[in-house]
Parts: sequence; structure tokens; C-alpha cells
Amino acid sequence: MQLTWHGHSTWSVTVGETDLLIDPFFDNPKTDLEPSEVETPDYVLLTHGHADHIADAGAFSEATLVATPELTSYAQEEFGYEDAVGGMGMNIGGTVECGDAYVTMHRADHTNGIMTEYENGAGMPGGFIISDTEPAEVATEGEDSTTFYHAGDTGLMTEMIDVIASFLEPDAAALPIGDHFTMGPWQAAIAVDWLDVDHAFPMHYDTFPPIEQDPEEFVEKVSDAGSDADVHVLEGDESFELSS
Repeated sequence: MQLTWHGHSTWSVTVGETDLLIDPFFDNPKTDLEPSEVETPDYVLLTHGHADHIADAGAFSEATLVATPELTSYAQEEFGYEDAVGGMGMNIGGTVECGDAYVTMHRADHTNGIMTEYENGAGMPGGFIISDTEPAEVATEGEDSTTFYHAGDTGLMTEMIDVIASFLEPDAAALPIGDHFTMGPWQAAIAVDWLDVDHAFPMHYDTFPPIEQDPEEFVEKVSDAGSDADVHVLEGDESFELSS
């Protein structure tokens, strides 16, 4: 599985022959790419409807959309998406097969106004657990898998240890560290420990003043929290090869 961070919460994930793009927002200081320079993926995954997560979604409307039904309906009307998983999107707790990948949606503790206009709701915000093996097979049959958790915009929540770690078993997690709107470095470090992952990546920081952070503080706090995870502070558009 190849993971590429494009700054903020924007990630490209390749599983086998399948390309997925999460939360396309290229107007951030970590990337040198314009949306037109990014090849249209097979699937676009949207965690929620805020502008810093869907601003460039319209550039990839030929992809199949993975989002809540509410956000799917908005993206079809506003951005021209024609294809969505299940025809209408998915919801919290569901798993869908996306080419060579399995995508499970889990809730995130956040708000979800569309384009940050809070009078327009987009359902529960989410995060995505992306695996090359069906989660049920991993949990019940001990199948080997490679699994990446994109937490979306979230605060610390006990489901990270009670559900995601114990059932979905991620190998790696990308976690927001910007504070103010999401977890800061300390809560994100606790999340790394709770998730029991081997690899952790900071995201959702340094995009605008309220979320400016030194990611090395996150590195230190992960160790302080008792986790043995390797923390990778990626440069914008840098890739990481994840294997189980």
C-alpha cells in the first residue's frame, strides 16, 4: 500500500491497482501540486463537508465517490459526480469494496456543515479505515492484512481503542495534530497509543494560523504516551510504502 500526503488532510492511497484520494484540498502550503496535475483516482473519499476537505473535489468528479448520503447528494448536485458507492454513498459502520481496497467508515468527533456553512448539514463526520483485506476476515480468521486509518477531523474518542484497534486493527494512522478544531499533539499521541499502530503520521496542521504546530512535539509526545510507533513527519507530496 502506498500512502502520499499532500498536506492538510489530503492523502492519495494506492492499494493494488486501485487509487483513492481522500479530502482533496490542494490550496495548502505543504503541496506544490494543482488539482489539474493530479491524475483522477478511481475513488474520492470525503470525510466531511468543510471547505478545507472538499474544496477541490469538483476536479475529480469522474471518480466514484465515497461519502455519506447527505454529502454524496451535495457533491452530485454541486460538483457533477455521477457515480457513488452503492449509488447513494455509505454511512458510519459500513464497509464497501472499492476495487482492490476495502473501505470502512467510522465516525469522527467533529461538526459537518457543508463548505463550513453550518446551516447546511452533511450527516455525521467520518474517518476511513482502508485495507487490502475484508475487516471481518482479519478479526475472525486472523488473515494477514495491511490497513491504514485516516481519522478525519476528530477529537480523541474511546472508539479508537474499543472498536478501531480491537476490530479493524490498523497498521498505520494519520491523525490531526493542529489543535483548535481537532486534537492537538498530546491527544493525538494518546490516540496513537490507543490504536496500537506501528506507524503514525501527523496531518491537519500548519495550513492557517490557528493550527500552526511543530510536528516534532507530536513525535515526542507519542513516546511520552508509551507508544512504540514510528512517527513519520512527511513533507508535502512525500510517499510512504506501508506493509503489514
